[in-house]
Amino acid sequence: MIVLEKRPQPSKAWSYATPLVAVVATMVFGGLLFAILGKNPVEAIGTIFWEPLFGEFSFYYRPQLLVKGAPLVLIAIGLSLGFRAGIWNIGAEGQYIMGAIFGAGVGLAFYPLDAWYVFPLMVIAGAFGGWIWAMIPAFLKVRFGTNEILVSLMLVYVAEQFLASVSLGLLKNPEGFGFPGSRNLQSYDAAHNAELIAGSGMHWGVVAAFVSVIFAYVLLNRHMLGFHIRLTGEAPRAAKFAGVNPPRLILFCLGVSGALAGLAGMFEVSGPSGVVSIDFNVGYGFTAIIVAFLGRLHPIGILLAGGLMALTYIGGEIAQSQLGLPAAAIQVFQGMLLFFLLAFDLLTNYRIRAARSEVA
Repeated sequence: MIVLEKRPQPSKAWSYATPLVAVVATMVFGGLLFAILGKNPVEAIGTIFWEPLFGEFSFYYRPQLLVKGAPLVLIAIGLSLGFRAGIWNIGAEGQYIMGAIFGAGVGLAFYPLDAWYVFPLMVIAGAFGGWIWAMIPAFLKVRFGTNEILVSLMLVYVAEQFLASVSLGLLKNPEGFGFPGSRNLQSYDAAHNAELIAGSGMHWGVVAAFVSVIFAYVLLNRHMLGFHIRLTGEAPRAAKFAGVNPPRLILFCLGVSGALAGLAGMFEVSGPSGVVSIDFNVGYGFTAIIVAFLGRLHPIGILLAGGLMALTYIGGEIAQSQLGLPAAAIQVFQGMLLFFLLAFDLLTNYRIRAARSEVA
């Protein structure tokens, strides 16, 4: 009989090994999935992880790692602060959407004015849009004790409906021949989040992602607030004696995660996407949860995990076009990563023991 025995102390070895083991397990079982679908598993896995980096057209795909990875890192950094404190913001996708709407709304309000201050105002508006959306579950939790998981998640669907509404109404392109969607911000220089170095994939969203990693690292390791965040997550009772103010911490963590998600949405809609449309959101807010846990809620780990998930996005698109893999299979493949990560993470706190069953 196999039983789980709680370890006296969490295993540091398993803590570091879990992400690597989860990635390997995902490759193995993902390969089985692709084989069931009638595809060569080795070729499929190779296409996903090799082609974007070293394939014939890697010169095009490598910059896309920054484009895809930046919003994932930016959102995941914000989520990790709350997760470390036991505050679960599952609605980053909604905050991402609202940041894009607020940011694009400000930019389009100034159209066609060509002024330097348009883009900075869009940045502020994007952060505010995500922040105000995150403040709804934060306020409800502080004031009425509601569950932030349910409230933030339900608000994602509200945000999606709001996105559809503005795409068909308030932000609809008056010169778009009746089609839903806003003007293309890529053609409006004052509001365009253009590449800082042509062909590199580096735009202001990438810069913001790197800055957020540095900010989170300094906060968690060099600031009293970061100590309060870590203490609340690791020892809630001790945090009370240390003078931690739970309502203030909830407002801070949800506010920061919402603002960073909003920034990610603003940088995306003003850059790679360019248009506020019904199908603007592609699930970055949910994928960032995988990135946060894959990176062990550590800023540097999140940076590396964001690059890995960006690789699966790009490699998945290549596999769809070259091998005919369905998009749903790629999404399942990405979901496997979170499943195995959580499954093997159990071994950090528990060990597997073989126990003899007693015969009556």
